[in-house]
Amino acid sequence: MILEMNDIRKSFGGLEVLQGIDISVGKGETVSVIGPSGSGKSTLLRCATFLETADSGEIKYMGNKAAWTDETGNMKYVSPSELKKFKSCFGLVFQQFNLFPHFTVLKNIIDAPVSVQKRSRDEVTEEAMAILEKMGLASKANEYPGRLSGGQQQRVAIARALAMNPDILFFDEPTSALDPELTGEVLKVIRQLAEEKMTMVVVTHEMDFARAVSDRVIFMDGGSIVEQGDPDKVLGDPDEERTKRFLRNYKR
Repeated sequence: MILEMNDIRKSFGGLEVLQGIDISVGKGETVSVIGPSGSGKSTLLRCATFLETADSGEIKYMGNKAAWTDETGNMKYVSPSELKKFKSCFGLVFQQFNLFPHFTVLKNIIDAPVSVQKRSRDEVTEEAMAILEKMGLASKANEYPGRLSGGQQQRVAIARALAMNPDILFFDEPTSALDPELTGEVLKVIRQLAEEKMTMVVVTHEMDFARAVSDRVIFMDGGSIVEQGDPDKVLGDPDEERTKRFLRNYKR
C-alpha cells in the first residue's frame, strides 16, 4: 500500500471532524472522496499530508509509520528529518493553485526539485519542459502566473507536484475555483494521469468525473465514511440511505 490511515480522529474545539477514519490506497489506484461540505474530506487530506496533526490513529506511507498513537494515548510523529522523507512521497494540489506570483511558470516547477531534492538544474528543467508539453503549456514556460487563466494556473500546479516525482498525488477540490470551461481542462489532465496509473486521491464535487476515472469512490458525511466501493455502485446504486439522499440533492 502507498498510503494507510487507520482510526484517524481529529477535533476542532468540541467538534469531532474525523471520527475514526480508515483508508488505504494501493499503487496505481485513483480514489475519489465525495460528500457534503463539512463532512471532513479536506481535513482528511490535511491529516494525510501533515498539514494538520491528527489527534489519534496511525498514518503509514509505503508500509512505514509516520504517525501513531502511543501507549499513553498520545499522537506521536516521527522526527522532523524523518517527516521530511515522508513528505517526499506525496504531492498536493490545492484549490487556489498557490503558485509563486514572482516566479515564472518554469521556475515555479523546478524550484523545489532543485532546492529541496538537490537535483541537477539541467535535468529538472528538461523534465519540467516535458511535463509542460504534456500539459499543453510548453509555450507558457517563461510567463508569470498572473498572465495565465485559472485552468492554466491549476495545470501548472499539477506540473509542479509531478516534478517532485511523488508516489501519490492528493487533489483538494482542484476545480472548485474554476468556471465550467476551465474545469474541463484540469479534469482532462487528471483523467490522463489516471490512465497512466498515477496513484491519486481526489476530493471532488464532480460526480461524473469521479465515476469515469476512479477505481474506488468514498462517500463521507459527518466525519465518517458512510459508503465506499466501485464508482458505478456507489454513485449509481448506493446501499446507504444517506448516500442516496446526497446524490438526489446533488442532482437537483
